[in-house]
Amino acid sequence: MTSDDFRDARLPADERATLLLRELTVEEKCHQLVSVMPWTLVRADGSDSDEAEDWLSHPPGHVAQLITDTPAKLAHLVESIQRQAVERTRLGIPVLFHQEALSGFLAGGHMSFPTGTGLAAAWSPELVQQMTELIRRQMIRTGVRHALSPVMDVALDPRWGRVHETYGEDPYLCAALSVAFTRGLQGDDLSRGVLATGKHFLGYALPVGGVNTSAYEGGMRQTRDLFAYPFEAAIRLAGLRSVMNSYADVDGIPVGASREVLTDLLRGVLGFDGFVSSDYTTLDQLVGRQRVADTAGEAACLAIAAGLDVEMPKPYGYGQVLAEEVRRGNADIADVDTSVWRVLRAKFELGLFENPYPAQHIDVAAVAAEGTELSRELARRSVVLAKNDGILPLAKGLNVAVIGPHADAAKLQFATYTYASWREATDAVLSGELGNMLGSDDVTTPWYKGLLAPVEPEELVHERFGARSIAAEITDYAGQVRTEQGTRLTRSLGEDAVARAVEIARESEVVVLALGGASLWFTGERTEGEASDTADISLPAAQTRLAEAVAATGKPIVVVLVQGRAYALPEVVRSAPAIVMASYGGPFGPKAIAEVLFGAINPSGKLPYSIPRHSGQIPVHHHQKAGSGYRNPLPPSVGRHYLDLEATPLYPFAHGLSYTDFTLHGLSHDAQVDTDAAARIALTVTNSGPVTGATVVQLYVRVNAKGVTRPAQQLAGFFRVEAAPGESLRVTFRLSAAQLGHTDAARNFAVEPARIDFFLGLDSDDRRVEGSFDLVGEPRVLSSAERAFLSEASSGTSVRTTPMKEI
Repeated sequence: MTSDDFRDARLPADERATLLLRELTVEEKCHQLVSVMPWTLVRADGSDSDEAEDWLSHPPGHVAQLITDTPAKLAHLVESIQRQAVERTRLGIPVLFHQEALSGFLAGGHMSFPTGTGLAAAWSPELVQQMTELIRRQMIRTGVRHALSPVMDVALDPRWGRVHETYGEDPYLCAALSVAFTRGLQGDDLSRGVLATGKHFLGYALPVGGVNTSAYEGGMRQTRDLFAYPFEAAIRLAGLRSVMNSYADVDGIPVGASREVLTDLLRGVLGFDGFVSSDYTTLDQLVGRQRVADTAGEAACLAIAAGLDVEMPKPYGYGQVLAEEVRRGNADIADVDTSVWRVLRAKFELGLFENPYPAQHIDVAAVAAEGTELSRELARRSVVLAKNDGILPLAKGLNVAVIGPHADAAKLQFATYTYASWREATDAVLSGELGNMLGSDDVTTPWYKGLLAPVEPEELVHERFGARSIAAEITDYAGQVRTEQGTRLTRSLGEDAVARAVEIARESEVVVLALGGASLWFTGERTEGEASDTADISLPAAQTRLAEAVAATGKPIVVVLVQGRAYALPEVVRSAPAIVMASYGGPFGPKAIAEVLFGAINPSGKLPYSIPRHSGQIPVHHHQKAGSGYRNPLPPSVGRHYLDLEATPLYPFAHGLSYTDFTLHGLSHDAQVDTDAAARIALTVTNSGPVTGATVVQLYVRVNAKGVTRPAQQLAGFFRVEAAPGESLRVTFRLSAAQLGHTDAARNFAVEPARIDFFLGLDSDDRRVEGSFDLVGEPRVLSSAERAFLSEASSGTSVRTTPMKEI
């Protein structure tokens, strides 16, 4: 006899989860912990698959990667599967659908946004939160309530192909954006929210050799104080409800099998209270790649004991295999119950039992237009002016040659984890070019052929998003535009193609060299992406040869670099009069670039990573420890750290120029602050240049701790300022002492009395305003709940002394 007490919506979610857990058999419990691919349950038209009845006898708890061409079709299939679960199973437990949302809801008919490093280059957490508030509404509308985003990895190695998914090299910036992303997606009430998933816990972005999924080699202090920082901030400040494990192993144990990482650290220390979702095929890899288990059952026992709650994207070790291990006594049913309870509680918190179905009607055209202005603004703010010898902004009406692999290719603005890139990979699967995407080796051709009609990638981004190439966008400002690709991204098109590029360069007044990379999904010519790492991060040689041939014409050159991570730049690029760096900006990336080139907007983007001079400098992040890397004092009579090269970056973290100038002055600050109080630091920012502009004022600190080495500097706050010529704003930072803690010599996380040196500037090397204050009082050992993660910043009343002038 089954009790329906768990259906009482007046009860708290945790109590309802406990009541329902009592009703489940061992098989039902273990299947709540698995995800399945949608085609195992329904056909493309929503009717039952051949396997549906078998699955519904032990229904899965989750459904993976249901992607269609329109939101209406997606909602139809979600409802078909959800009705199977709710109306045709013993207990009617709704399934939880998950999908990616890194650069927008990864589903056809929804707006796309810049990739992660593009969002970071905008330094605008408030816009990221607006973006995910929109994504939340879009996902709820279609019945998808679990997002496998954001990527909270701190990316220190640009050889790793997934840097573009991250928010860059700085833990504070990563934390600020991770908190904003999580807040927007989950909302204030999960019954009207979508679960966010912080990934990849932990150390995933610093793999050995820069090779994806390789081991992470880091000590306890680096792990807690640096790599866990964004996750802990999102847990404490935004209530993060899901975390995805890293494929890496930490201290010799794969994260998916590490109780030390997934339970002791994540839950015990950081205070996480949601469920852990496995990265795709984690359990398979415990057997086949990392060789820590011989069978699927052994992998399941290791993972469930470690605290890995849900296996994605389909069962390998959980489900029936795990149920059998429980019966044999190899897996503890208490661990299974704990994981199932976490999943059920999430479903109750989301209100799935009361509202399991998507919207009845979806206006496809209206949905496609949602977020247009926001995507455009984020793209604009993400463009970084790295160098300008006065050639920019360009005058309108010029005869312009646009040359390079990015000149006429709008599709390259869409990185992995966008719908356009996913469609390109899916069409490659259907054509036989690509065997499968990760976790989809059993994908059936009829499934996708019933959902999607193959389309050329360039055609798709034009028709769906209105995206235009860089060359096309420049036609809105130039008198004449001629275009030549000249080379592919990594492979030459031959001497004739270079000769054609040189010819149009000679006939132009200015050349825009549109160079850079591409992030694709396991297929096609690319320089970045998942499982697309590079040993040498130099700009590809084919592009360098093209640039040298064009430069030999003597024509003025503006280099545009479209990239998701740092490239080491050849001399021909470094010596160009102007360099503009842009991320994979989505539909409006090319428009934003053209607007910057011609002064329609004043650039305000700031690099979320340092640009090295050479691959051999890696890592070259700004927060290197005191006495290490290029923060290492030089011995007497030694001119530089390397015999053959400067050790400093070519461009530092947070670098980015403007068409106007800003002065920082009038510093005031507290001289002494107790270890349980907060410091106030204020200064005035004045637009001392000729045009309206925006910049990001940054606060960096150095904690002079005792007994342990600390970063030579660390970002501790930032504030975006927009000002007219002559306008001044007073910017104030409130920096809690609890934000200055670290893992001390006794391995406690503590804030201790110390001198705090600080500087304020417009990039990580800009020390134009400096000061210090003393932390005094008793040392304080802090629990995670007592920590502070983000400083507060505000601006006072502005004063304008000169009239405004437009660009």
